[in-house]
Amino acid sequence: KNTKKGRELRAAIASGEVDIVVGTHALLSNGMSFKDLGLLTIDEEQRFGVNQKERLKLICNCVDVLTLSATPIPRTLQMSLSGIRDTSTIRSPPPMRKPTISYVQEFDEMLIKDAIE
Repeated sequence: KNTKKGRELRAAIASGEVDIVVGTHALLSNGMSFKDLGLLTIDEEQRFGVNQKERLKLICNCVDVLTLSATPIPRTLQMSLSGIRDTSTIRSPPPMRKPTISYVQEFDEMLIKDAIE
């Protein structure tokens, strides 16, 4: 936002005073600059539009990029299969993860109530 706090934060990011930044698409706005950016992590790349991806190309010219996606978009998948992008697949669930249980049945208000409680 264009508040005093926002301007101060953008200045700290631009000067390299801030080491780690977690944010939204706002970090891709034209008013943002980064000093010595080393790693860019993108979660859910499929939600980015053309404008955001074009801005990423400008920012990421010499930056390592880690893209996370449970459902890769066809272009990203094609780039990884052709060797333009490296791909890693996590094949095992995190420790202590509870299994997902799915049921297919008729609508039942009591079942929903029990599940919520």
